[in-house]
Amino acid sequence: MAQRLIRLALASWLLATLSACEFLGGAAVGAGATSGAYEIRAERALDELEDDYRAGRIGREEYLKRKREIERGSILN
Repeated sequence: MAQRLIRLALASWLLATLSACEFLGGAAVGAGATSGAYEIRAERALDELEDDYRAGRIGREEYLKRKREIERGSILN
């Protein structure tokens, strides 16, 4: 009886441990995808900002201000 309880406890612990690893792995993948999507959005915003500046729709000061704001929120910069 004691051996059976020990086996059951060990199996439960192993199942809980594997579930936790799977959850953490999924969370890491989700966080990576979220940050990747944000970086893509930031890159597009920088491209649009550059287009506006080159087309003369915004001045240099506005361009630099917005660029700093976008880069401040970026993980890679």
